[in-house]
Amino acid sequence: MKKYDYLVVGTGLFGSVFAHEANKKGKRVLMVDKRPNIAGNVYTEKIEGINVHKYGAHIFHTNNKEVWEYVNKFATFNRFTNSPVANYKGELYSLPFNMYTFNKMWGVVTPQEAEAKIAEQRKEIDHEPQNLEEQAISLVGRDIYEKLIKGYTEKQWGRDCTELPSFIIKRLPVRLTFDNNYFNALFQGIPVGGYTKMVQNMIGDIEVRLNTNYLEHKEELDALAEKVVYTGPIDAYFNFKLGNLEYRSVRFENEVLDIPNFQGNAAVNYTDRETPWTRIIEHKWFEFGTDVEGNDLPKTVISREFSSEWKPGDEPYYPVNDEKNSALFAKYKELADKEKNVYFGGRLGEYKYYDMDAVIASALKFCKTIL
Repeated sequence: MKKYDYLVVGTGLFGSVFAHEANKKGKRVLMVDKRPNIAGNVYTEKIEGINVHKYGAHIFHTNNKEVWEYVNKFATFNRFTNSPVANYKGELYSLPFNMYTFNKMWGVVTPQEAEAKIAEQRKEIDHEPQNLEEQAISLVGRDIYEKLIKGYTEKQWGRDCTELPSFIIKRLPVRLTFDNNYFNALFQGIPVGGYTKMVQNMIGDIEVRLNTNYLEHKEELDALAEKVVYTGPIDAYFNFKLGNLEYRSVRFENEVLDIPNFQGNAAVNYTDRETPWTRIIEHKWFEFGTDVEGNDLPKTVISREFSSEWKPGDEPYYPVNDEKNSALFAKYKELADKEKNVYFGGRLGEYKYYDMDAVIASALKFCKTIL
């Protein structure tokens, strides 16, 4: 008999939820992660008393009551609301597009005036949009497209909007109210004390081996457990034998500043093409700029985000779910389905862009079928 019932590869949300549920059912679980820390991409590290989101900003939001109640077992969530600001060459606009945005853009005051202005500009595209640029103008008009969409999107994807398919932005949220809450979600917030603490509470006393690359020690690790739950890249599992799945990647430049306030908001998007970064995150504002006792923090930590084309060795962030990659993933999925006692899950295992609540919902559903 093997020492463990389950070997869970990866300590991100999918792996940690599964490990928690399996452990609760009396299963013997071993978790491994190639990083020196738990929590995958939601990992937060305390710097100058601030919980820094090391792999990009993670703002928990969901309409799924079951998921919300589930995460609240492991953390207390604050009432943070995501209200990003767009900086276009020094002009500041409220996001998502709302009455504050339209007032700044055109000086309009009423929803009727804003609606009329957008309707007038949308007329420019009188045919089926052929690319992202035409799609955006047909939805919100030329002014908003030029200042708030074009540069940001081109940096994000590394190509001109005229070269990007229209389906990328099937719709753009236009609010004729002064509501600048980015997410239309019933529940929203950030775990007090950071995500790492939340994931640690999920994992509890389950055995975890960090700095352990599963694929380099596959044979010996597989020998320890009856079944494997693998949350790493599906193509890496099969040694890329059908080719590499593509991703967009993100590079972060972090800075500790000896001032209490750099930009006055958690997220500021830089929407012109000339600024090389897509946005700046100021981490302290996710927890209102104070420590757990409510004291103001004297320093601040910022992260500039640079979007980049992924190459092997880079951190894979956003799956490129175009036709070519979706077809390749389907072939890998066929191979995965033939693996005995190995289950693939999560963003990398399923090659799927997942919000955090959807990963947790997926893991819970998986638990119900497997455990």
